[in-house]
Amino acid sequence: MLMIREIMYCKPGKVRPMVEKFLAMSKVMEKAGHGKMRVMTDVSAERYWTIVAEFEVESLDKFMAMPSSPEMKELEPMMKDYHDLIDHGRREVYKVEG
Repeated sequence: MLMIREIMYCKPGKVRPMVEKFLAMSKVMEKAGHGKMRVMTDVSAERYWTIVAEFEVESLDKFMAMPSSPEMKELEPMMKDYHDLIDHGRREVYKVEG
């Protein structure tokens, strides 16, 4: 099992719109059987305006196949223009040990 963590550093004033996009994405992922995504905002972080979204997947192959699944095509309009909301981001992938 892998934990995927998407870390986004938003532009000032753009946290709430990005949170709404991640929450909508979480609903689509759950409906498609990919599990629920946790969406978190910073209280104290490396940078202000940080959003973290994390979810578990069985394998890296399953994760890489997610964007091409028919259910996930529903995300395209939701995530349109999300680059206008963020300064930059990164992805972390962890092996869940227990």
